[in-house]
Amino acid sequence: MREIFAEVEAWCAAGKPVAIATNVKLEGSSLRPLGAKMAMTNAREIAGSVTGGCIEGEVYEEAQAVIKSGTPKLLHYGVPSEATPWEVGLSCGGTLDVLVESLDAQTWREIYPALKASLDENRLAALATIIAGEGLGNKMLIWPDGKTQGSLGAADMEVTAWAQEQMRVQETSWKSFGALEVFVDVFSPPDRMMVIGAVHVAIPLATLAKTLGYRTIVIDPREAFATRERFPHVDELITEWPSDALKKLRPDESTYVVVISHDEKLDNPALAVALASPARYVGVLGARKNLGKRHAVLRELGVTDEQLARLQAPIGMRLGAVSPDEIALSILAAMVAAKHGVLQIQATQTTVPV
Repeated sequence: MREIFAEVEAWCAAGKPVAIATNVKLEGSSLRPLGAKMAMTNAREIAGSVTGGCIEGEVYEEAQAVIKSGTPKLLHYGVPSEATPWEVGLSCGGTLDVLVESLDAQTWREIYPALKASLDENRLAALATIIAGEGLGNKMLIWPDGKTQGSLGAADMEVTAWAQEQMRVQETSWKSFGALEVFVDVFSPPDRMMVIGAVHVAIPLATLAKTLGYRTIVIDPREAFATRERFPHVDELITEWPSDALKKLRPDESTYVVVISHDEKLDNPALAVALASPARYVGVLGARKNLGKRHAVLRELGVTDEQLARLQAPIGMRLGAVSPDEIALSILAAMVAAKHGVLQIQATQTTVPV
């Protein structure tokens, strides 16, 4: 949604009717993922895409009818058969369902202000939509604490619990609930990496993370280390006490905290703040033999055993990393695994060379 948000806002402000097409069900491969969106007006204005080119022309034409009627429509695409090669379809061999809706529809009008507020505030939220069964297009907006807006009917409690789990792993998906088929679109805050310690490893780590689209923040009160000469590409360079800086930055469900200063005075208070937050990933550099001592210190700082179970220590995936660049890659690999819900803390711990 964020990739088309600016255009949609501009078109709505200009009084133009807008339709949004969303990938809601996918079998096999596709150039664009579930949740990918294409916004259109009736004036040949388009933002985003649903496949990268295979079906966009037909989706645009279907959207014009939806804009006029206000009624949502579910489109299904597969691979054209040899008997009907003229049909519009996918070249990648999969099947795709695309839901086309008008933003002027009541279901969107009721939900859009709250969804916009969540996007503006970078809050994690999920939007559940009926894609098959009675009430096509009906919506319910769901937040991680179970708060909701809108209704899908009798399946609300089941859908809310499922959506909360999808928000936990931050994955958009679809599922059947009796006669209903529901699509849940997870809107995650932008990914941020917060690095505690402007050390050598932090330099290639920031560079690699930027390549993957993370907003990069390096925190170190030692001004001799935290310089723009050493970190010309980071988005933010903060020379404050790390625990204080983290409190101000407020790590969220799309934040990855990497603690690598190797100075306990900086690291442990920062870890206490990070582990008390909903940060998606928290890892710390250090030898395995010192892990018990670190846990004891963190408990004294108020960290619970449940919070400690989230800490990857030592940090990084098992790659046999030696150089700073390799260590940075191992840390980023752990972050990516955490992002997709496949990081097993105990299984992937390894001693990272200092």
